[in-house]
Amino acid sequence: MIKKNYLALFAKSFNWAGFFLPKKIYDDCSHLYAFCRVLDDIADEKADLKTKIEKFNKMKSFFKNSFNLNNYDKNSSYENESIILNIFAIAEKYKIKRIIIEDLIDGVASDLKERVRIRSVKDLLIYSYRVAGTVGLMMSKILKVSDRRALKGAIDLGIAMQLTNIARDVVEDKKMDREYIKPDFENIIATLKLAEMFYQSSFSSIQKIPFRYKFSIIVARRIYRQIGRKILKKGSMKNYENSGKIYVNNFEKIYHTVISIFDLILVYLKEIETHQRSTEHAIISQEVDLDERI
Repeated sequence: MIKKNYLALFAKSFNWAGFFLPKKIYDDCSHLYAFCRVLDDIADEKADLKTKIEKFNKMKSFFKNSFNLNNYDKNSSYENESIILNIFAIAEKYKIKRIIIEDLIDGVASDLKERVRIRSVKDLLIYSYRVAGTVGLMMSKILKVSDRRALKGAIDLGIAMQLTNIARDVVEDKKMDREYIKPDFENIIATLKLAEMFYQSSFSSIQKIPFRYKFSIIVARRIYRQIGRKILKKGSMKNYENSGKIYVNNFEKIYHTVISIFDLILVYLKEIETHQRSTEHAIISQEVDLDERI
């Protein structure tokens, strides 16, 4: 079992929305987030690149050689073994395809470089799918979503949130010599406009999430979306750089949680649409077959 609650410690917005989930589902979401966090920590820790790659390869080897509980070698050892075993159990319980988790691992692996430079929308979308669209897809499996349009919507919500992260963390990423977008306010605006397209396409698909989980996703979507809107209000790169890390405070979370009640009503009134981001999904599918993952 996980000793830390990674959602509570490191994912304040998701943890807030998780309050509206049944405890067993919340716990499984927390196990999933813990796995994602372990991967991120390897890529982001302050160590030389060789050490990080060795640590990452050890984790990857442990994962690939022991993917499920039946194949797990009890004589093996790994420092985050319990977290890996939890992801095995979740994959088995919710029928999450191994290839989705491997996509996530590949996404994190792309950060294990001296310099990271993404210079095309295609590469930005593929990266965002791998490190976050995969998480949205796995989360939807935990929430017992089976409708293909809703699963694509879950990928979209993950991509939207990752694009928001990228727009928010330009200064922090630059310190680690990572440029997912060029570090100017014009590109930040363009990235948030792209994120908004994915937030919009994710909305109607929420209809297909079981009712008892629906409100939590609506709250998470609304709160995370506000981060981008707060960034846009900075108006210039200078104001953005001077603002520090932009987040939604607890008072704002309470407000947007209440407003989410109206989103819940609206989602039932909105007709579920043929997928709006088909062009962007086709771009991603040039390298990653999304239909195979769903």
